[in-house]
Amino acid sequence: MRKVTFMLFGKTILVTGVASGIGARTAELAGQMGAEVIGVDVREPVGGSAAFIKGDLSTAAGVAEIVAQLPARLDALANVAGLSGSTGVVSTLAVNFYGLRALSEAVAPRLREGGAIVNVASIAGYGWRANLERAKSLTAIEGFPEVAAVVTEHGLKDEEGYPLSKELLLLWTMRAAHQPLFKNRGIRVNAVSPGPVETPILKQFRAVLGDARVDSDITRVGRAGTSADIAPAVLFLCSDGARWINGANLAADGGLEASINAEVLGF
Repeated sequence: MRKVTFMLFGKTILVTGVASGIGARTAELAGQMGAEVIGVDVREPVGGSAAFIKGDLSTAAGVAEIVAQLPARLDALANVAGLSGSTGVVSTLAVNFYGLRALSEAVAPRLREGGAIVNVASIAGYGWRANLERAKSLTAIEGFPEVAAVVTEHGLKDEEGYPLSKELLLLWTMRAAHQPLFKNRGIRVNAVSPGPVETPILKQFRAVLGDARVDSDITRVGRAGTSADIAPAVLFLCSDGARWINGANLAADGGLEASINAEVLGF
């Protein structure tokens, strides 16, 4: 822990979704490790962070307003903010993928050379390989599209919103690691995929994914995760200790992905 603390000391880290859950714990832990934290959320955090920007990732204008308030130099961006899918596919894709990507691309010029972007994805994005052509098509759309039109064009359903958003995020993480915008300045782009985590939106996940799916995942690994389980993984990827990790997805899920792989691949 001392080494990780040293690797974050004096760094400026932008954390989205700081009002609750994983985002709140990530911001709190980063501050304890000596980083200067700038938090972003649609709701102001109860405890407050050293610096806070009230912002909405669901529109291009909202992303632009956030970026306009940022300092000229950042060391890392932790994309933690996300919707559970309970508000429908349009808003879920807008925040969880297109808004996240727009913020990352806009922040890139402010990130120091050798900086980092960490995307909080999910085990729910596991199916990106099976849905590869759809994922490729949706991630290939540049800029911040009219998401409602995209949903209509591709015939996407509300219940697909959350897993689809994470499938796109995992595919884009690998792509972004090699895009000139990031690669030419040594900016690493990685993801962390939690399994079920005891956060305020877990009940929403149950409503969207179903109790059977959530309970089965928890049973596989013995317990649900906590925000304190996930935040250190996010901050490790923000740190210089992860300087040779790029385009990777770190499963912070108690072994859930390993269990599913063993079942699906039959070994």
